[in-house]
Amino acid sequence: MARMVVIYPTPKNIAEFDRHYFEIHVPLAKTIPGLRKYEVNDGPIATPIGSAAIHRIGTLYFDDLAAIERAFASPEGQATGVDRRLFAPDDSGVQMFLFDNREV
Repeated sequence: MARMVVIYPTPKNIAEFDRHYFEIHVPLAKTIPGLRKYEVNDGPIATPIGSAAIHRIGTLYFDDLAAIERAFASPEGQATGVDRRLFAPDDSGVQMFLFDNREV
C-alpha cells in the first residue's frame, strides 16, 4: 500500500477553506482512478509540545507509488491538482509526501 499525505497550514479563512475542501475538493478527489481510501483529520492537530499551525491533513491510499503516478496523470487527478491550487494557492505552505509503507 502507498500513501499520499497532504498537509495544509491553517488558512486565513477556515470556514471558506473547509467549505471548498469538503464540498468540492474531496468529492473530486474521490473520482481519481486507483484511490483506495481517503482520510482526513478530525479535529485539531497537536504536537507533543502543543498546538500546530496545521489545519488539515489528508491521507490518500493507493496500491503502490506507480498507482499514484497513474492516478495523478489521469484527467481526474489533473483536475484535482488544479482544484487544490484554488483553495490552497500558496505552494510554500502545503506539504505533500508520497511513500510506500509496510507493516513492521
